[in-house]
Amino acid sequence: MARVECQRLDDFRLRMPRVGAMQVEAEVFASAALPLEADALGQLRDAACLPGVSRVLATPDIHVGYGVPIGAVLGARDFVSPAAVGYDINCGMRLLTTPWQAAEVPVGPLAEALRRVIPLGEGKSNVVVGARTLEAVLARGVPGLLSGLRHEASLRRGHPELATADLDQEEASLPRIERGGSLEGDPAAVPARAFERGLPQLGTLGGGNHFVELQRVEAVLDGEAAQAWDLRAGQLVVMIHSGSRGLGHEVGGHYMRLAATHDRRQGIRVPNDHLAILPAGEPEGLRFLGAMNAAANYAFANRQVLAMLARGVLRRELGPAELPCLYDVAHNLASLERHGEERLVVHRKGATRAFPGERMQGTPFAALGQPVLIPGSMGTASWLLRGVESGARALFSTNHGAGRVMSRTAAKGFKGRGKRGRRQGESGLISDAEFHRSMEGIVLVCEDPRSIKEEAPAAYKDIDAVIDTVVGAGLARPVARMLPLAVLKG
Repeated sequence: MARVECQRLDDFRLRMPRVGAMQVEAEVFASAALPLEADALGQLRDAACLPGVSRVLATPDIHVGYGVPIGAVLGARDFVSPAAVGYDINCGMRLLTTPWQAAEVPVGPLAEALRRVIPLGEGKSNVVVGARTLEAVLARGVPGLLSGLRHEASLRRGHPELATADLDQEEASLPRIERGGSLEGDPAAVPARAFERGLPQLGTLGGGNHFVELQRVEAVLDGEAAQAWDLRAGQLVVMIHSGSRGLGHEVGGHYMRLAATHDRRQGIRVPNDHLAILPAGEPEGLRFLGAMNAAANYAFANRQVLAMLARGVLRRELGPAELPCLYDVAHNLASLERHGEERLVVHRKGATRAFPGERMQGTPFAALGQPVLIPGSMGTASWLLRGVESGARALFSTNHGAGRVMSRTAAKGFKGRGKRGRRQGESGLISDAEFHRSMEGIVLVCEDPRSIKEEAPAAYKDIDAVIDTVVGAGLARPVARMLPLAVLKG
């Protein structure tokens, strides 16, 4: 891959000049303290070559992805790119607040109790819904789920935590989910295999970087927002990170292949098949958007079920409490938005929306701006921020996490079998001793101890340095910093 030249504009921004086939220049939000992969920058440059692209930028967690880097934001005038959304459509975050101080809570037993109701790892099933309820979820998201829970009594009987949930209260929390937890989904555009995979997987966490964490609010940096959002130092909070599971993966892969075929047939020139695009206003593009929205609705519903299961466990173990959702924010989506004089299809891949108060009218966040949840890697801090007007320079977007600095294989090592069946391979860059030191004092509950090192803190960028760039560049304002007490992972 040809070398990519960037020019530093200030302490927190780099400019990638327009050269060759690039339609626009690209901007990278990163301080000198953050490592940048040459291959990720090359992918960003290729994204700037797409016909009809208007804005291309990278958030501080940029790293190599499929076709388009993770931590990229693309504003397109008339196309949608499945690869610029990614496979895990609406992978996102939800934060629940509690009335308890973290020091009062038996974290270890509570984590084990959560594990008993939330399956960890890939390929698991939990809340098995019927075809009618799944269609309602795909079409309407969380409202469709709650309707299904009201009318499919068997769903709640099999899960005591759901059976005791107050569905009216859950419905009242919809304004605290991005876009009300409901996009305009088209179940008919979802491939049959995706539909099949979605039937049993609501209420499952998945693998990779997905997690449930019990956290302690370590520091409050914005007293006004913290008070409005019922947050205080020392408080126990619950953070959930999960997405659209196998259903979303099937949708993403299906439409990436369809887009590549479409572009070859139509003679649309893109840097490679991974960057294939579809016309946003024509049947192919509209069908993808309908399927993407349906998968996003599934992800919102999945996090809703995970939150309800977690609430049930906390209430059983610690006593009655409301345990409200502070906010649920999405990653990996494309949406039609107005920015200045342009209406753009804004793709956020490994990036999250960060709207200021003006764009949050009609929600509980009109005064202070949208809550922005940015988790660190396993064992490190997570941050709560809020959107601000100066975020317009990044299409009101921030990063969705810390961003990897080494591959999963490099982190944990590789073992296989040679031609004569003897074990061979190489050790990972992160030793067992280093990993255990990084997790000292944190309860770790995981499905696969052999692969957990791929998510070690050392495999990711320094989350505090990442947040320094977000704040220094004026993309969001910090509200609170949380530290993990217990981590549940696949």
